[in-house]
Amino acid sequence: MFDPSRRRLLTRHRADARPRLPWAVEGNAFTDACSRCNRCLEACETRIIVRGDGGFPQVDFRHGECTFCYRCAEACPEPLFRDRSEPAWSLTAHIGEGCLAYRNIECRSCGDVCEPQALRFRLQPGGVALPELARDLCSGCGACVSLCPVSAITMISTQE
Repeated sequence: MFDPSRRRLLTRHRADARPRLPWAVEGNAFTDACSRCNRCLEACETRIIVRGDGGFPQVDFRHGECTFCYRCAEACPEPLFRDRSEPAWSLTAHIGEGCLAYRNIECRSCGDVCEPQALRFRLQPGGVALPELARDLCSGCGACVSLCPVSAITMISTQE
């Protein structure tokens, strides 16, 4: 049985913040049942699923966005995925301090690609518009991540 927390303890390796696949079961249930067959990687239409720590699949938004096509779940021979009617995951965008707008440089790349319009910009007198995230509208697709020119956007879990 693969225990990622034990590996990090023994190697003093930082936890990989990349999420598992959409609709995937959580924690050890995933690593216990995943055969690492790579069918989900091959099925992903946007190629954002990559081999992560221990060869287990993870999502890397630097490669693009999740279209929530469910192909990864359909391709998987193991019982690793919840029903498509459930929420895909509890991810939302987070805009870090490195954002160009916080440095008074005009950039709206993230807002341009945000289909649900969760990223909006608030005008500032004498300055550039600052990004605001409407968390209730954010689908967690990650489209904004790969297009940020300074990598200031990350995806974080909304579960405590």
